[in-house]
Amino acid sequence: MLETADTTARISRRGAPPTWLVVTLACAGQFLVVLDVSVVNVALPSMRTDLGLSGPGLQWVVNAYAIAFAGFMLFGGRAGDLYGRKRMFLAGLGLFTLASLGGGLAQEGWQLLAARAVQGLGAAVLAPSTLTILTAAVPEGPARARAIATWTAVGAGGGAAGGLVGGALVDGLSWRWVLLINVPVGAVVLLGSLLRLPESRAGDGRRLDLPGALLVTAGLATLAYGISQTEARGWTAAAALLPLAAGLALIGLFLAVEARTAAPLMPLGLLRVRAVASANAAMFLCGSAMFSMWYFMTLYAQNVLGYSPLEAGFALVPSSLAVVLGSKLGPRFMPVTGERNLAALGTLVAAVGFGWQSAMSADGAYLTSIMFPGILMMLGAGLAATPLAALATSGAAPGEAGLVSGLVNTSRTMGGSLGLAVLSTVAASRSAGSDTPQALTQGYALAFRTGAGVLVAGALLMWLWLPRRTAANAGESGSA
Repeated sequence: MLETADTTARISRRGAPPTWLVVTLACAGQFLVVLDVSVVNVALPSMRTDLGLSGPGLQWVVNAYAIAFAGFMLFGGRAGDLYGRKRMFLAGLGLFTLASLGGGLAQEGWQLLAARAVQGLGAAVLAPSTLTILTAAVPEGPARARAIATWTAVGAGGGAAGGLVGGALVDGLSWRWVLLINVPVGAVVLLGSLLRLPESRAGDGRRLDLPGALLVTAGLATLAYGISQTEARGWTAAAALLPLAAGLALIGLFLAVEARTAAPLMPLGLLRVRAVASANAAMFLCGSAMFSMWYFMTLYAQNVLGYSPLEAGFALVPSSLAVVLGSKLGPRFMPVTGERNLAALGTLVAAVGFGWQSAMSADGAYLTSIMFPGILMMLGAGLAATPLAALATSGAAPGEAGLVSGLVNTSRTMGGSLGLAVLSTVAASRSAGSDTPQALTQGYALAFRTGAGVLVAGALLMWLWLPRRTAANAGESGSA
């Protein structure tokens, strides 16, 4: 299991900052990363008008970020282990902030797309370090569970706040501010992190496995590209099948190389650790359903019920608060229920919310068609996320902390991307190309029913595969 900051590798002790400050800075970085996955959605029509983007070009405003983010995540996690988590945090945040400035000032469509890709690269370097810095600063046990809950809540809140923040900025200023807002926030976090974050690493003189890094990055990026093509082209189109097959082949080649190299990017033995493998599989499966919730709820509110972007953002505020509440309640329940039981219970709560949401109608009332089912979906998501993250980061050696953090983010991101592509195809097949409120509602409802089924399967997987570790046991081992 991950050990405390005293027993892991080299951590600077000069002027050690208070734990709350380390947690705050790490969570601020995670908030920015997750916020930018969704904040641009409501700005897309304005971007298209201002920069003359085509339909496919508009899709790439979202996909360029997501593909670079998913593709470089494992690379970013391992680089943090070898070269320093603080160093990679600062490098990723600096690159992310500069790319946000470039995107906000873009005058041509290609400039915006390039900036979004660089943003994704910066996020991939930054994101794994946020969780690793946090777990290195907080001893394993109840205190770490609370810190991970805060990290989970902030990350979930960032995704949830995207529609509200984006709607407010587009309505009040312009689309450029959904990117430019990152600049002052990023600068403040960058300065605070430079001055106060401790450095830690566990490299032991090893070099980065460059062939492995190139193969897994190319494989994940190609796979993410193939997934992004399925929504526009369909699952049987060559434009989707070829990159999907190529991505899987590259990942297979990566695994073959890792089995033979002396210092692998991802030691394959890590996948034999039950907590790591099972928690990441659960994150992937549940993320494939839960990530799509914000997307379809926003579309339902705007395309069917006639809400403005800002109104749609406000409509989802109770859901945003519910995911934060669930994430913060998790550590209180974990000592009693254990991580496995709480993760499965939270997933079932979310499944009930998805099932309720699938009963939506074209003239639905806010309370019963958005608010209450949304609260159940996100309360369950928050309850499940904290124990899964705690399990995923508990089963690895200290030198693999950054890699495990990268794997957590990769599982969640790739699951969300695949799930959104699949459920979008499901919704489109039911609506049969019609954009009437009734047809759109039927499509969205089928997507939510499918998501409910996926979540029930996820809860069963957790019950059968997750280890029966409890937070109380973790506290004992962490203090031993």
